Amino acid sequence: MSLLKHHVTTGDGALGPLSQRDPSRSKPLLAIEHLTKHFPLQGGLFGRRRAMVQAVDDVSFVVERGETLGIVGESGCGKSTTARLLMHLIKPDRGSIAFRGQRVGVAGGLSQRELHRQMQMVFQDSYASLNPRLPVAMSIAFGPFVHGLGKTEALRRAAELLEAVGLEPALFANRYPHELSGGQRQRINVARALALEPRIVILDEAVSALDKSVEAQVLNLLADLKVRFDLTYVFISHDLNVVRYISDRVMVMYLGKVVEIGPADRVYRDPQHPYTRALLSAMPSMDPRRRTRQAPLSGDPPNPVRPPSGCRFRTRCPLAEAVCEKAAPALLALPSDGARAVACHVHVPTSGHTRAATAGAE
Repeated sequence: MSLLKHHVTTGDGALGPLSQRDPSRSKPLLAIEHLTKHFPLQGGLFGRRRAMVQAVDDVSFVVERGETLGIVGESGCGKSTTARLLMHLIKPDRGSIAFRGQRVGVAGGLSQRELHRQMQMVFQDSYASLNPRLPVAMSIAFGPFVHGLGKTEALRRAAELLEAVGLEPALFANRYPHELSGGQRQRINVARALALEPRIVILDEAVSALDKSVEAQVLNLLADLKVRFDLTYVFISHDLNVVRYISDRVMVMYLGKVVEIGPADRVYRDPQHPYTRALLSAMPSMDPRRRTRQAPLSGDPPNPVRPPSGCRFRTRCPLAEAVCEKAAPALLALPSDGARAVACHVHVPTSGHTRAATAGAE
């Protein structure tokens, strides 16, 4: 049995036995509250700040242990920025990130170094993610080696992980990234992400650049690794079919905001937010009875520098009314389904929307 099943990393950087893991599951593995990131736009003669791009604006959600949370939305909705904020690759302007109840980056909380032992990320560009001057075994072993594991043991772990992702160590350990296919390189990136034995792996468009046959193989590999190593995934993709296949819950983002979140099967079967319905209606279908006869949405998303007042989706929403312009809807649990939350005035009986009374009665 692999040594990866027997050891975990402890707070002081050493390896510890599995029995040292906290068995408590009362708290979510990851809790995000009011996460916000605005990027300044600079220009003019002296490079003064002219405006702010509201990439992620007041986003809150949780990730439970052992689940796969899928994040979907149009390009520019804030999916990848959210992932980088979770990893502290960029610093949030406001909000908090807590891992197993410990806040990240605050005095007495979880350090960024320890966070990266518990949470790793796989990026879209499999080639740019690897050092072209290192054999793949060294790329995988580098993290454990830097964190104090001996070189021999680190290389042994790299060989085990190569085998775990379906690559024969004898054939691939000494190869360089340019000698591998895109699918093989992405398997190496997955192995490297697992080298520090994280609890959470964030996959940011990790299969979108692969051929469909290779994509299916990598998705099946991810499903197997999740069970084998007791992993939790945050899976970001623009491909709604892929997200439906791999996710337990789905979070839909629009222009830096969360508009709907809930169990994947229910969100796909009965979307409650107008934007979610538009996204799902745009999915390609092999069924001739489900042909798309008109565009689900018209126009492009508004400028994130100057987003619309109130609900950010109102300029493209067929249900928009005056209340949608005046007040931003809160992300609230549905009265009929507490496992789902939607940010839409239609689902708040007291919002003043003409459809709200009907929605509340259903």
